[in-house]
Amino acid sequence: MRITTFTDFSLRTLIYLASLPPDQMSSVQQVSRVYNVSQNHMVKVVGKLKKLGYIHAQRGKGGGISIAQAPEDINIGRVIAQMENHMDGVDCNAPACQLAPCCELRKALMVGMQAFIAAMENYTLADIMTNKEQFSPLLFINQPEGLDQEMTGLEDNQNVATNKNLD
Repeated sequence: MRITTFTDFSLRTLIYLASLPPDQMSSVQQVSRVYNVSQNHMVKVVGKLKKLGYIHAQRGKGGGISIAQAPEDINIGRVIAQMENHMDGVDCNAPACQLAPCCELRKALMVGMQAFIAAMENYTLADIMTNKEQFSPLLFINQPEGLDQEMTGLEDNQNVATNKNLD
């Protein structure tokens, strides 16, 4: 099972925010720089994570984004299921498949997808961050102002990610 880029960056955003010191906020711009993804795409990711209650987002001066739940309360399987738009494995109608009336592939793929989600439901954000102290330097957390951009070599106008697989 391969998750979409949208879901991948949703999980990465949660990891990033959970890696921050308590009560520290970040920004969409910062997260997009760290992961080298377009800010427009990250706005969509953050919007959905906020809508689902995983993060806080506050606009304006002094605003930013932060984790809204304890990492041990964020279930990875649930996040994946909520972020993925197409968990049916295959679309037998695009284009229409002449085998659809008798083929069992769709049912088999659904069983596989359900097993994948069930396996991922055994993990929380805390479980996949047991080495949290190692994340901070990799994510440029608590670095001097501007070092994150300098070290990643990114400029704002270089944050480009294609829109393929961004469901």
